[in-house]
Amino acid sequence: MGDISAGCAATPSGAVFLSYASEDSEAAAGIAEALKAAGIEVWLDKSELRGGDVWDRRIRQQIHDCTLFLPIISGHTETRLEGYFRREWRVAIDRLQDMDEGKPFLVPVAVDGTRERGAHVPEAFHHIQWTRLPDGRVSPEFVERIATLLSGSCSPAAPGALTELATTPQRARRRHNRLIPIFVVALAAIGTATWVAWNRYVLQGPVASAAAEKSVAVLPFVDMSEKKDQEYFADGMAEEVLDILAGVPSIKVIARTSSFQFKNRSVDLRSVGSTLGAAYVVEGSVRKAGNQLRVTAQLVGTKDGLHMWSETYDESSGDVLSIQGRIAASIVRALQVTIGADDLPARPILKNPESYDLYLRGRHAMDRFDKAGFESAAGYFQQALERDPTFVRAAEWLAVAHEFLAEWGFVPVREGYERARASVKGALELDPQSGLAHSILCTIEAVYDWDSAGALQECTRALALEPRNPQVLLYAGQAEDIVGNWGEAEHLLNAGVALDPLFAGFHVLIGIADEQTGRFAEAEQRRRLVLKISPSYVRAHYELGTTLLAEKKLEAALEEMLKETPDGGRDAGLAMAYHALGREAESDAALDRLVKERADDMASWVAEVHAFRGDHDQAFAWLDRAYQQRDVNLWLFKTVLAFNNLKSDPRYKVFLAKLNLPA
Repeated sequence: MGDISAGCAATPSGAVFLSYASEDSEAAAGIAEALKAAGIEVWLDKSELRGGDVWDRRIRQQIHDCTLFLPIISGHTETRLEGYFRREWRVAIDRLQDMDEGKPFLVPVAVDGTRERGAHVPEAFHHIQWTRLPDGRVSPEFVERIATLLSGSCSPAAPGALTELATTPQRARRRHNRLIPIFVVALAAIGTATWVAWNRYVLQGPVASAAAEKSVAVLPFVDMSEKKDQEYFADGMAEEVLDILAGVPSIKVIARTSSFQFKNRSVDLRSVGSTLGAAYVVEGSVRKAGNQLRVTAQLVGTKDGLHMWSETYDESSGDVLSIQGRIAASIVRALQVTIGADDLPARPILKNPESYDLYLRGRHAMDRFDKAGFESAAGYFQQALERDPTFVRAAEWLAVAHEFLAEWGFVPVREGYERARASVKGALELDPQSGLAHSILCTIEAVYDWDSAGALQECTRALALEPRNPQVLLYAGQAEDIVGNWGEAEHLLNAGVALDPLFAGFHVLIGIADEQTGRFAEAEQRRRLVLKISPSYVRAHYELGTTLLAEKKLEAALEEMLKETPDGGRDAGLAMAYHALGREAESDAALDRLVKERADDMASWVAEVHAFRGDHDQAFAWLDRAYQQRDVNLWLFKTVLAFNNLKSDPRYKVFLAKLNLPA
């Protein structure tokens, strides 16, 4: 064996943090003992009862202070989508983003035959050569390698780099890699660039980034019908193909919200791919005349504009479901030839074409994102269920429509949320494994029931069922924001951004975490990004205004508050901005208007103004009034900057307890 030190100093300096699933504790203990015998400091959590605030603070501090982070990877970590070790991994990845490039930190260690490709680990783990220590058996070479990395003179091997720690099969695999054409090596480099780009998304907005190798966006299909009355059907065709492809584990599929941003726009597909982070784009058209249907579709590479596949389908309109399946299967076959995508999973058979048509009309109505659209969508979904009571997706989206109507204040709070709860119950009776339904129940419990513990439990279950569903990630991130778990919220929301980069809701919630952790410059950029993506997003100017107030950019804050709509909290924003500027008469006038117009349904806004102006007694009086009203905005209590001014008051913790929120 060659000299692995290669001129590196071998004096260990710093500590090693071992992260492992409880089932791998024996292997982790063996690795720890071998390192300790060489004089290397090892942090190994042996507690049987992991969890709690004390544990969380201690572990986060140790990961922040350690020199090397060794995640133990095995079949146990593959089968467990949640666990404290995964929380440790997320903290480590967060720290990695703040470190100098090339500095050694991550040393992934596999203790069984878990393969690097396709492993369910953070993307960063795929860009560093894994070490294999079967059953935790440690060789002298491994100990020496760790000592040299601790010395700061060596770096972990990048994928494909020669290292004597690899086993014989790994060497054989590396020799095989040398035979791969150069364009595949280039694609691997693009994958690394994509990971870095997405982790810096907060500072750049929708970036023109390199696309992941196995990524595809499905653009809205064009309605080519003579009467131009099939837009909903064309949208549904694209969405169904998107949903089918999303079931292929090896493909990253950009969500509908982002890909449909390019609807009715003449765009360059290379620009689309760069904006969305997609290596391939599917586009097509629909022409419907009577009972005859023609669908064309094509798969295009966004880097070079080359057409990978195209096809035209002429069928009777009753065969639409089989057409969608064949289009998706053809796309996957084209991707298999190009990038080695997995096979399509089995799909449930839809029984009633008329029910399906109503469902498509409902999804089209939802895209309006207003009261009329949500009400219309709920009507369509209800009709779809009346024609096919087993149609799970119609049941799921009926629950979504009712929850949106309630959360956006378009119906009375109690009426709206109880209707949403009943709809969720119906969806879960049809499919207890519906991740989307569990995530809707999560937000009902968080926003309406004020049951943060129950909400987190539901969102955890939803993530285990549908970890790549952007809507599930959104609700889970929102639940973590509600309880003040800012780091966990950002992790989930950034995962959602990677799949749905142009959905403003993700950026709204990430902006909350930025503010609450004191990163006001990043929060401002995030707020501006929301307006860039969706200029009419409700409360977007207000949220930007509060961030600018925190940055002491008072005139700019006032300008944003003046742009907000009355329903978005304009008077609340003006009352705070004028107060900050010392214009008390104007502040009082804005507050008077707010009380007159919204005292009966948005008492929390009045409380926020008083908290900002330093009047604790009035703030708590209005908070109590909001509590009695069951003000839907109270879920935001821990996320509102002005309410942080109340933390020194003993009544703050009392009110947190009333909302079942952790102190």
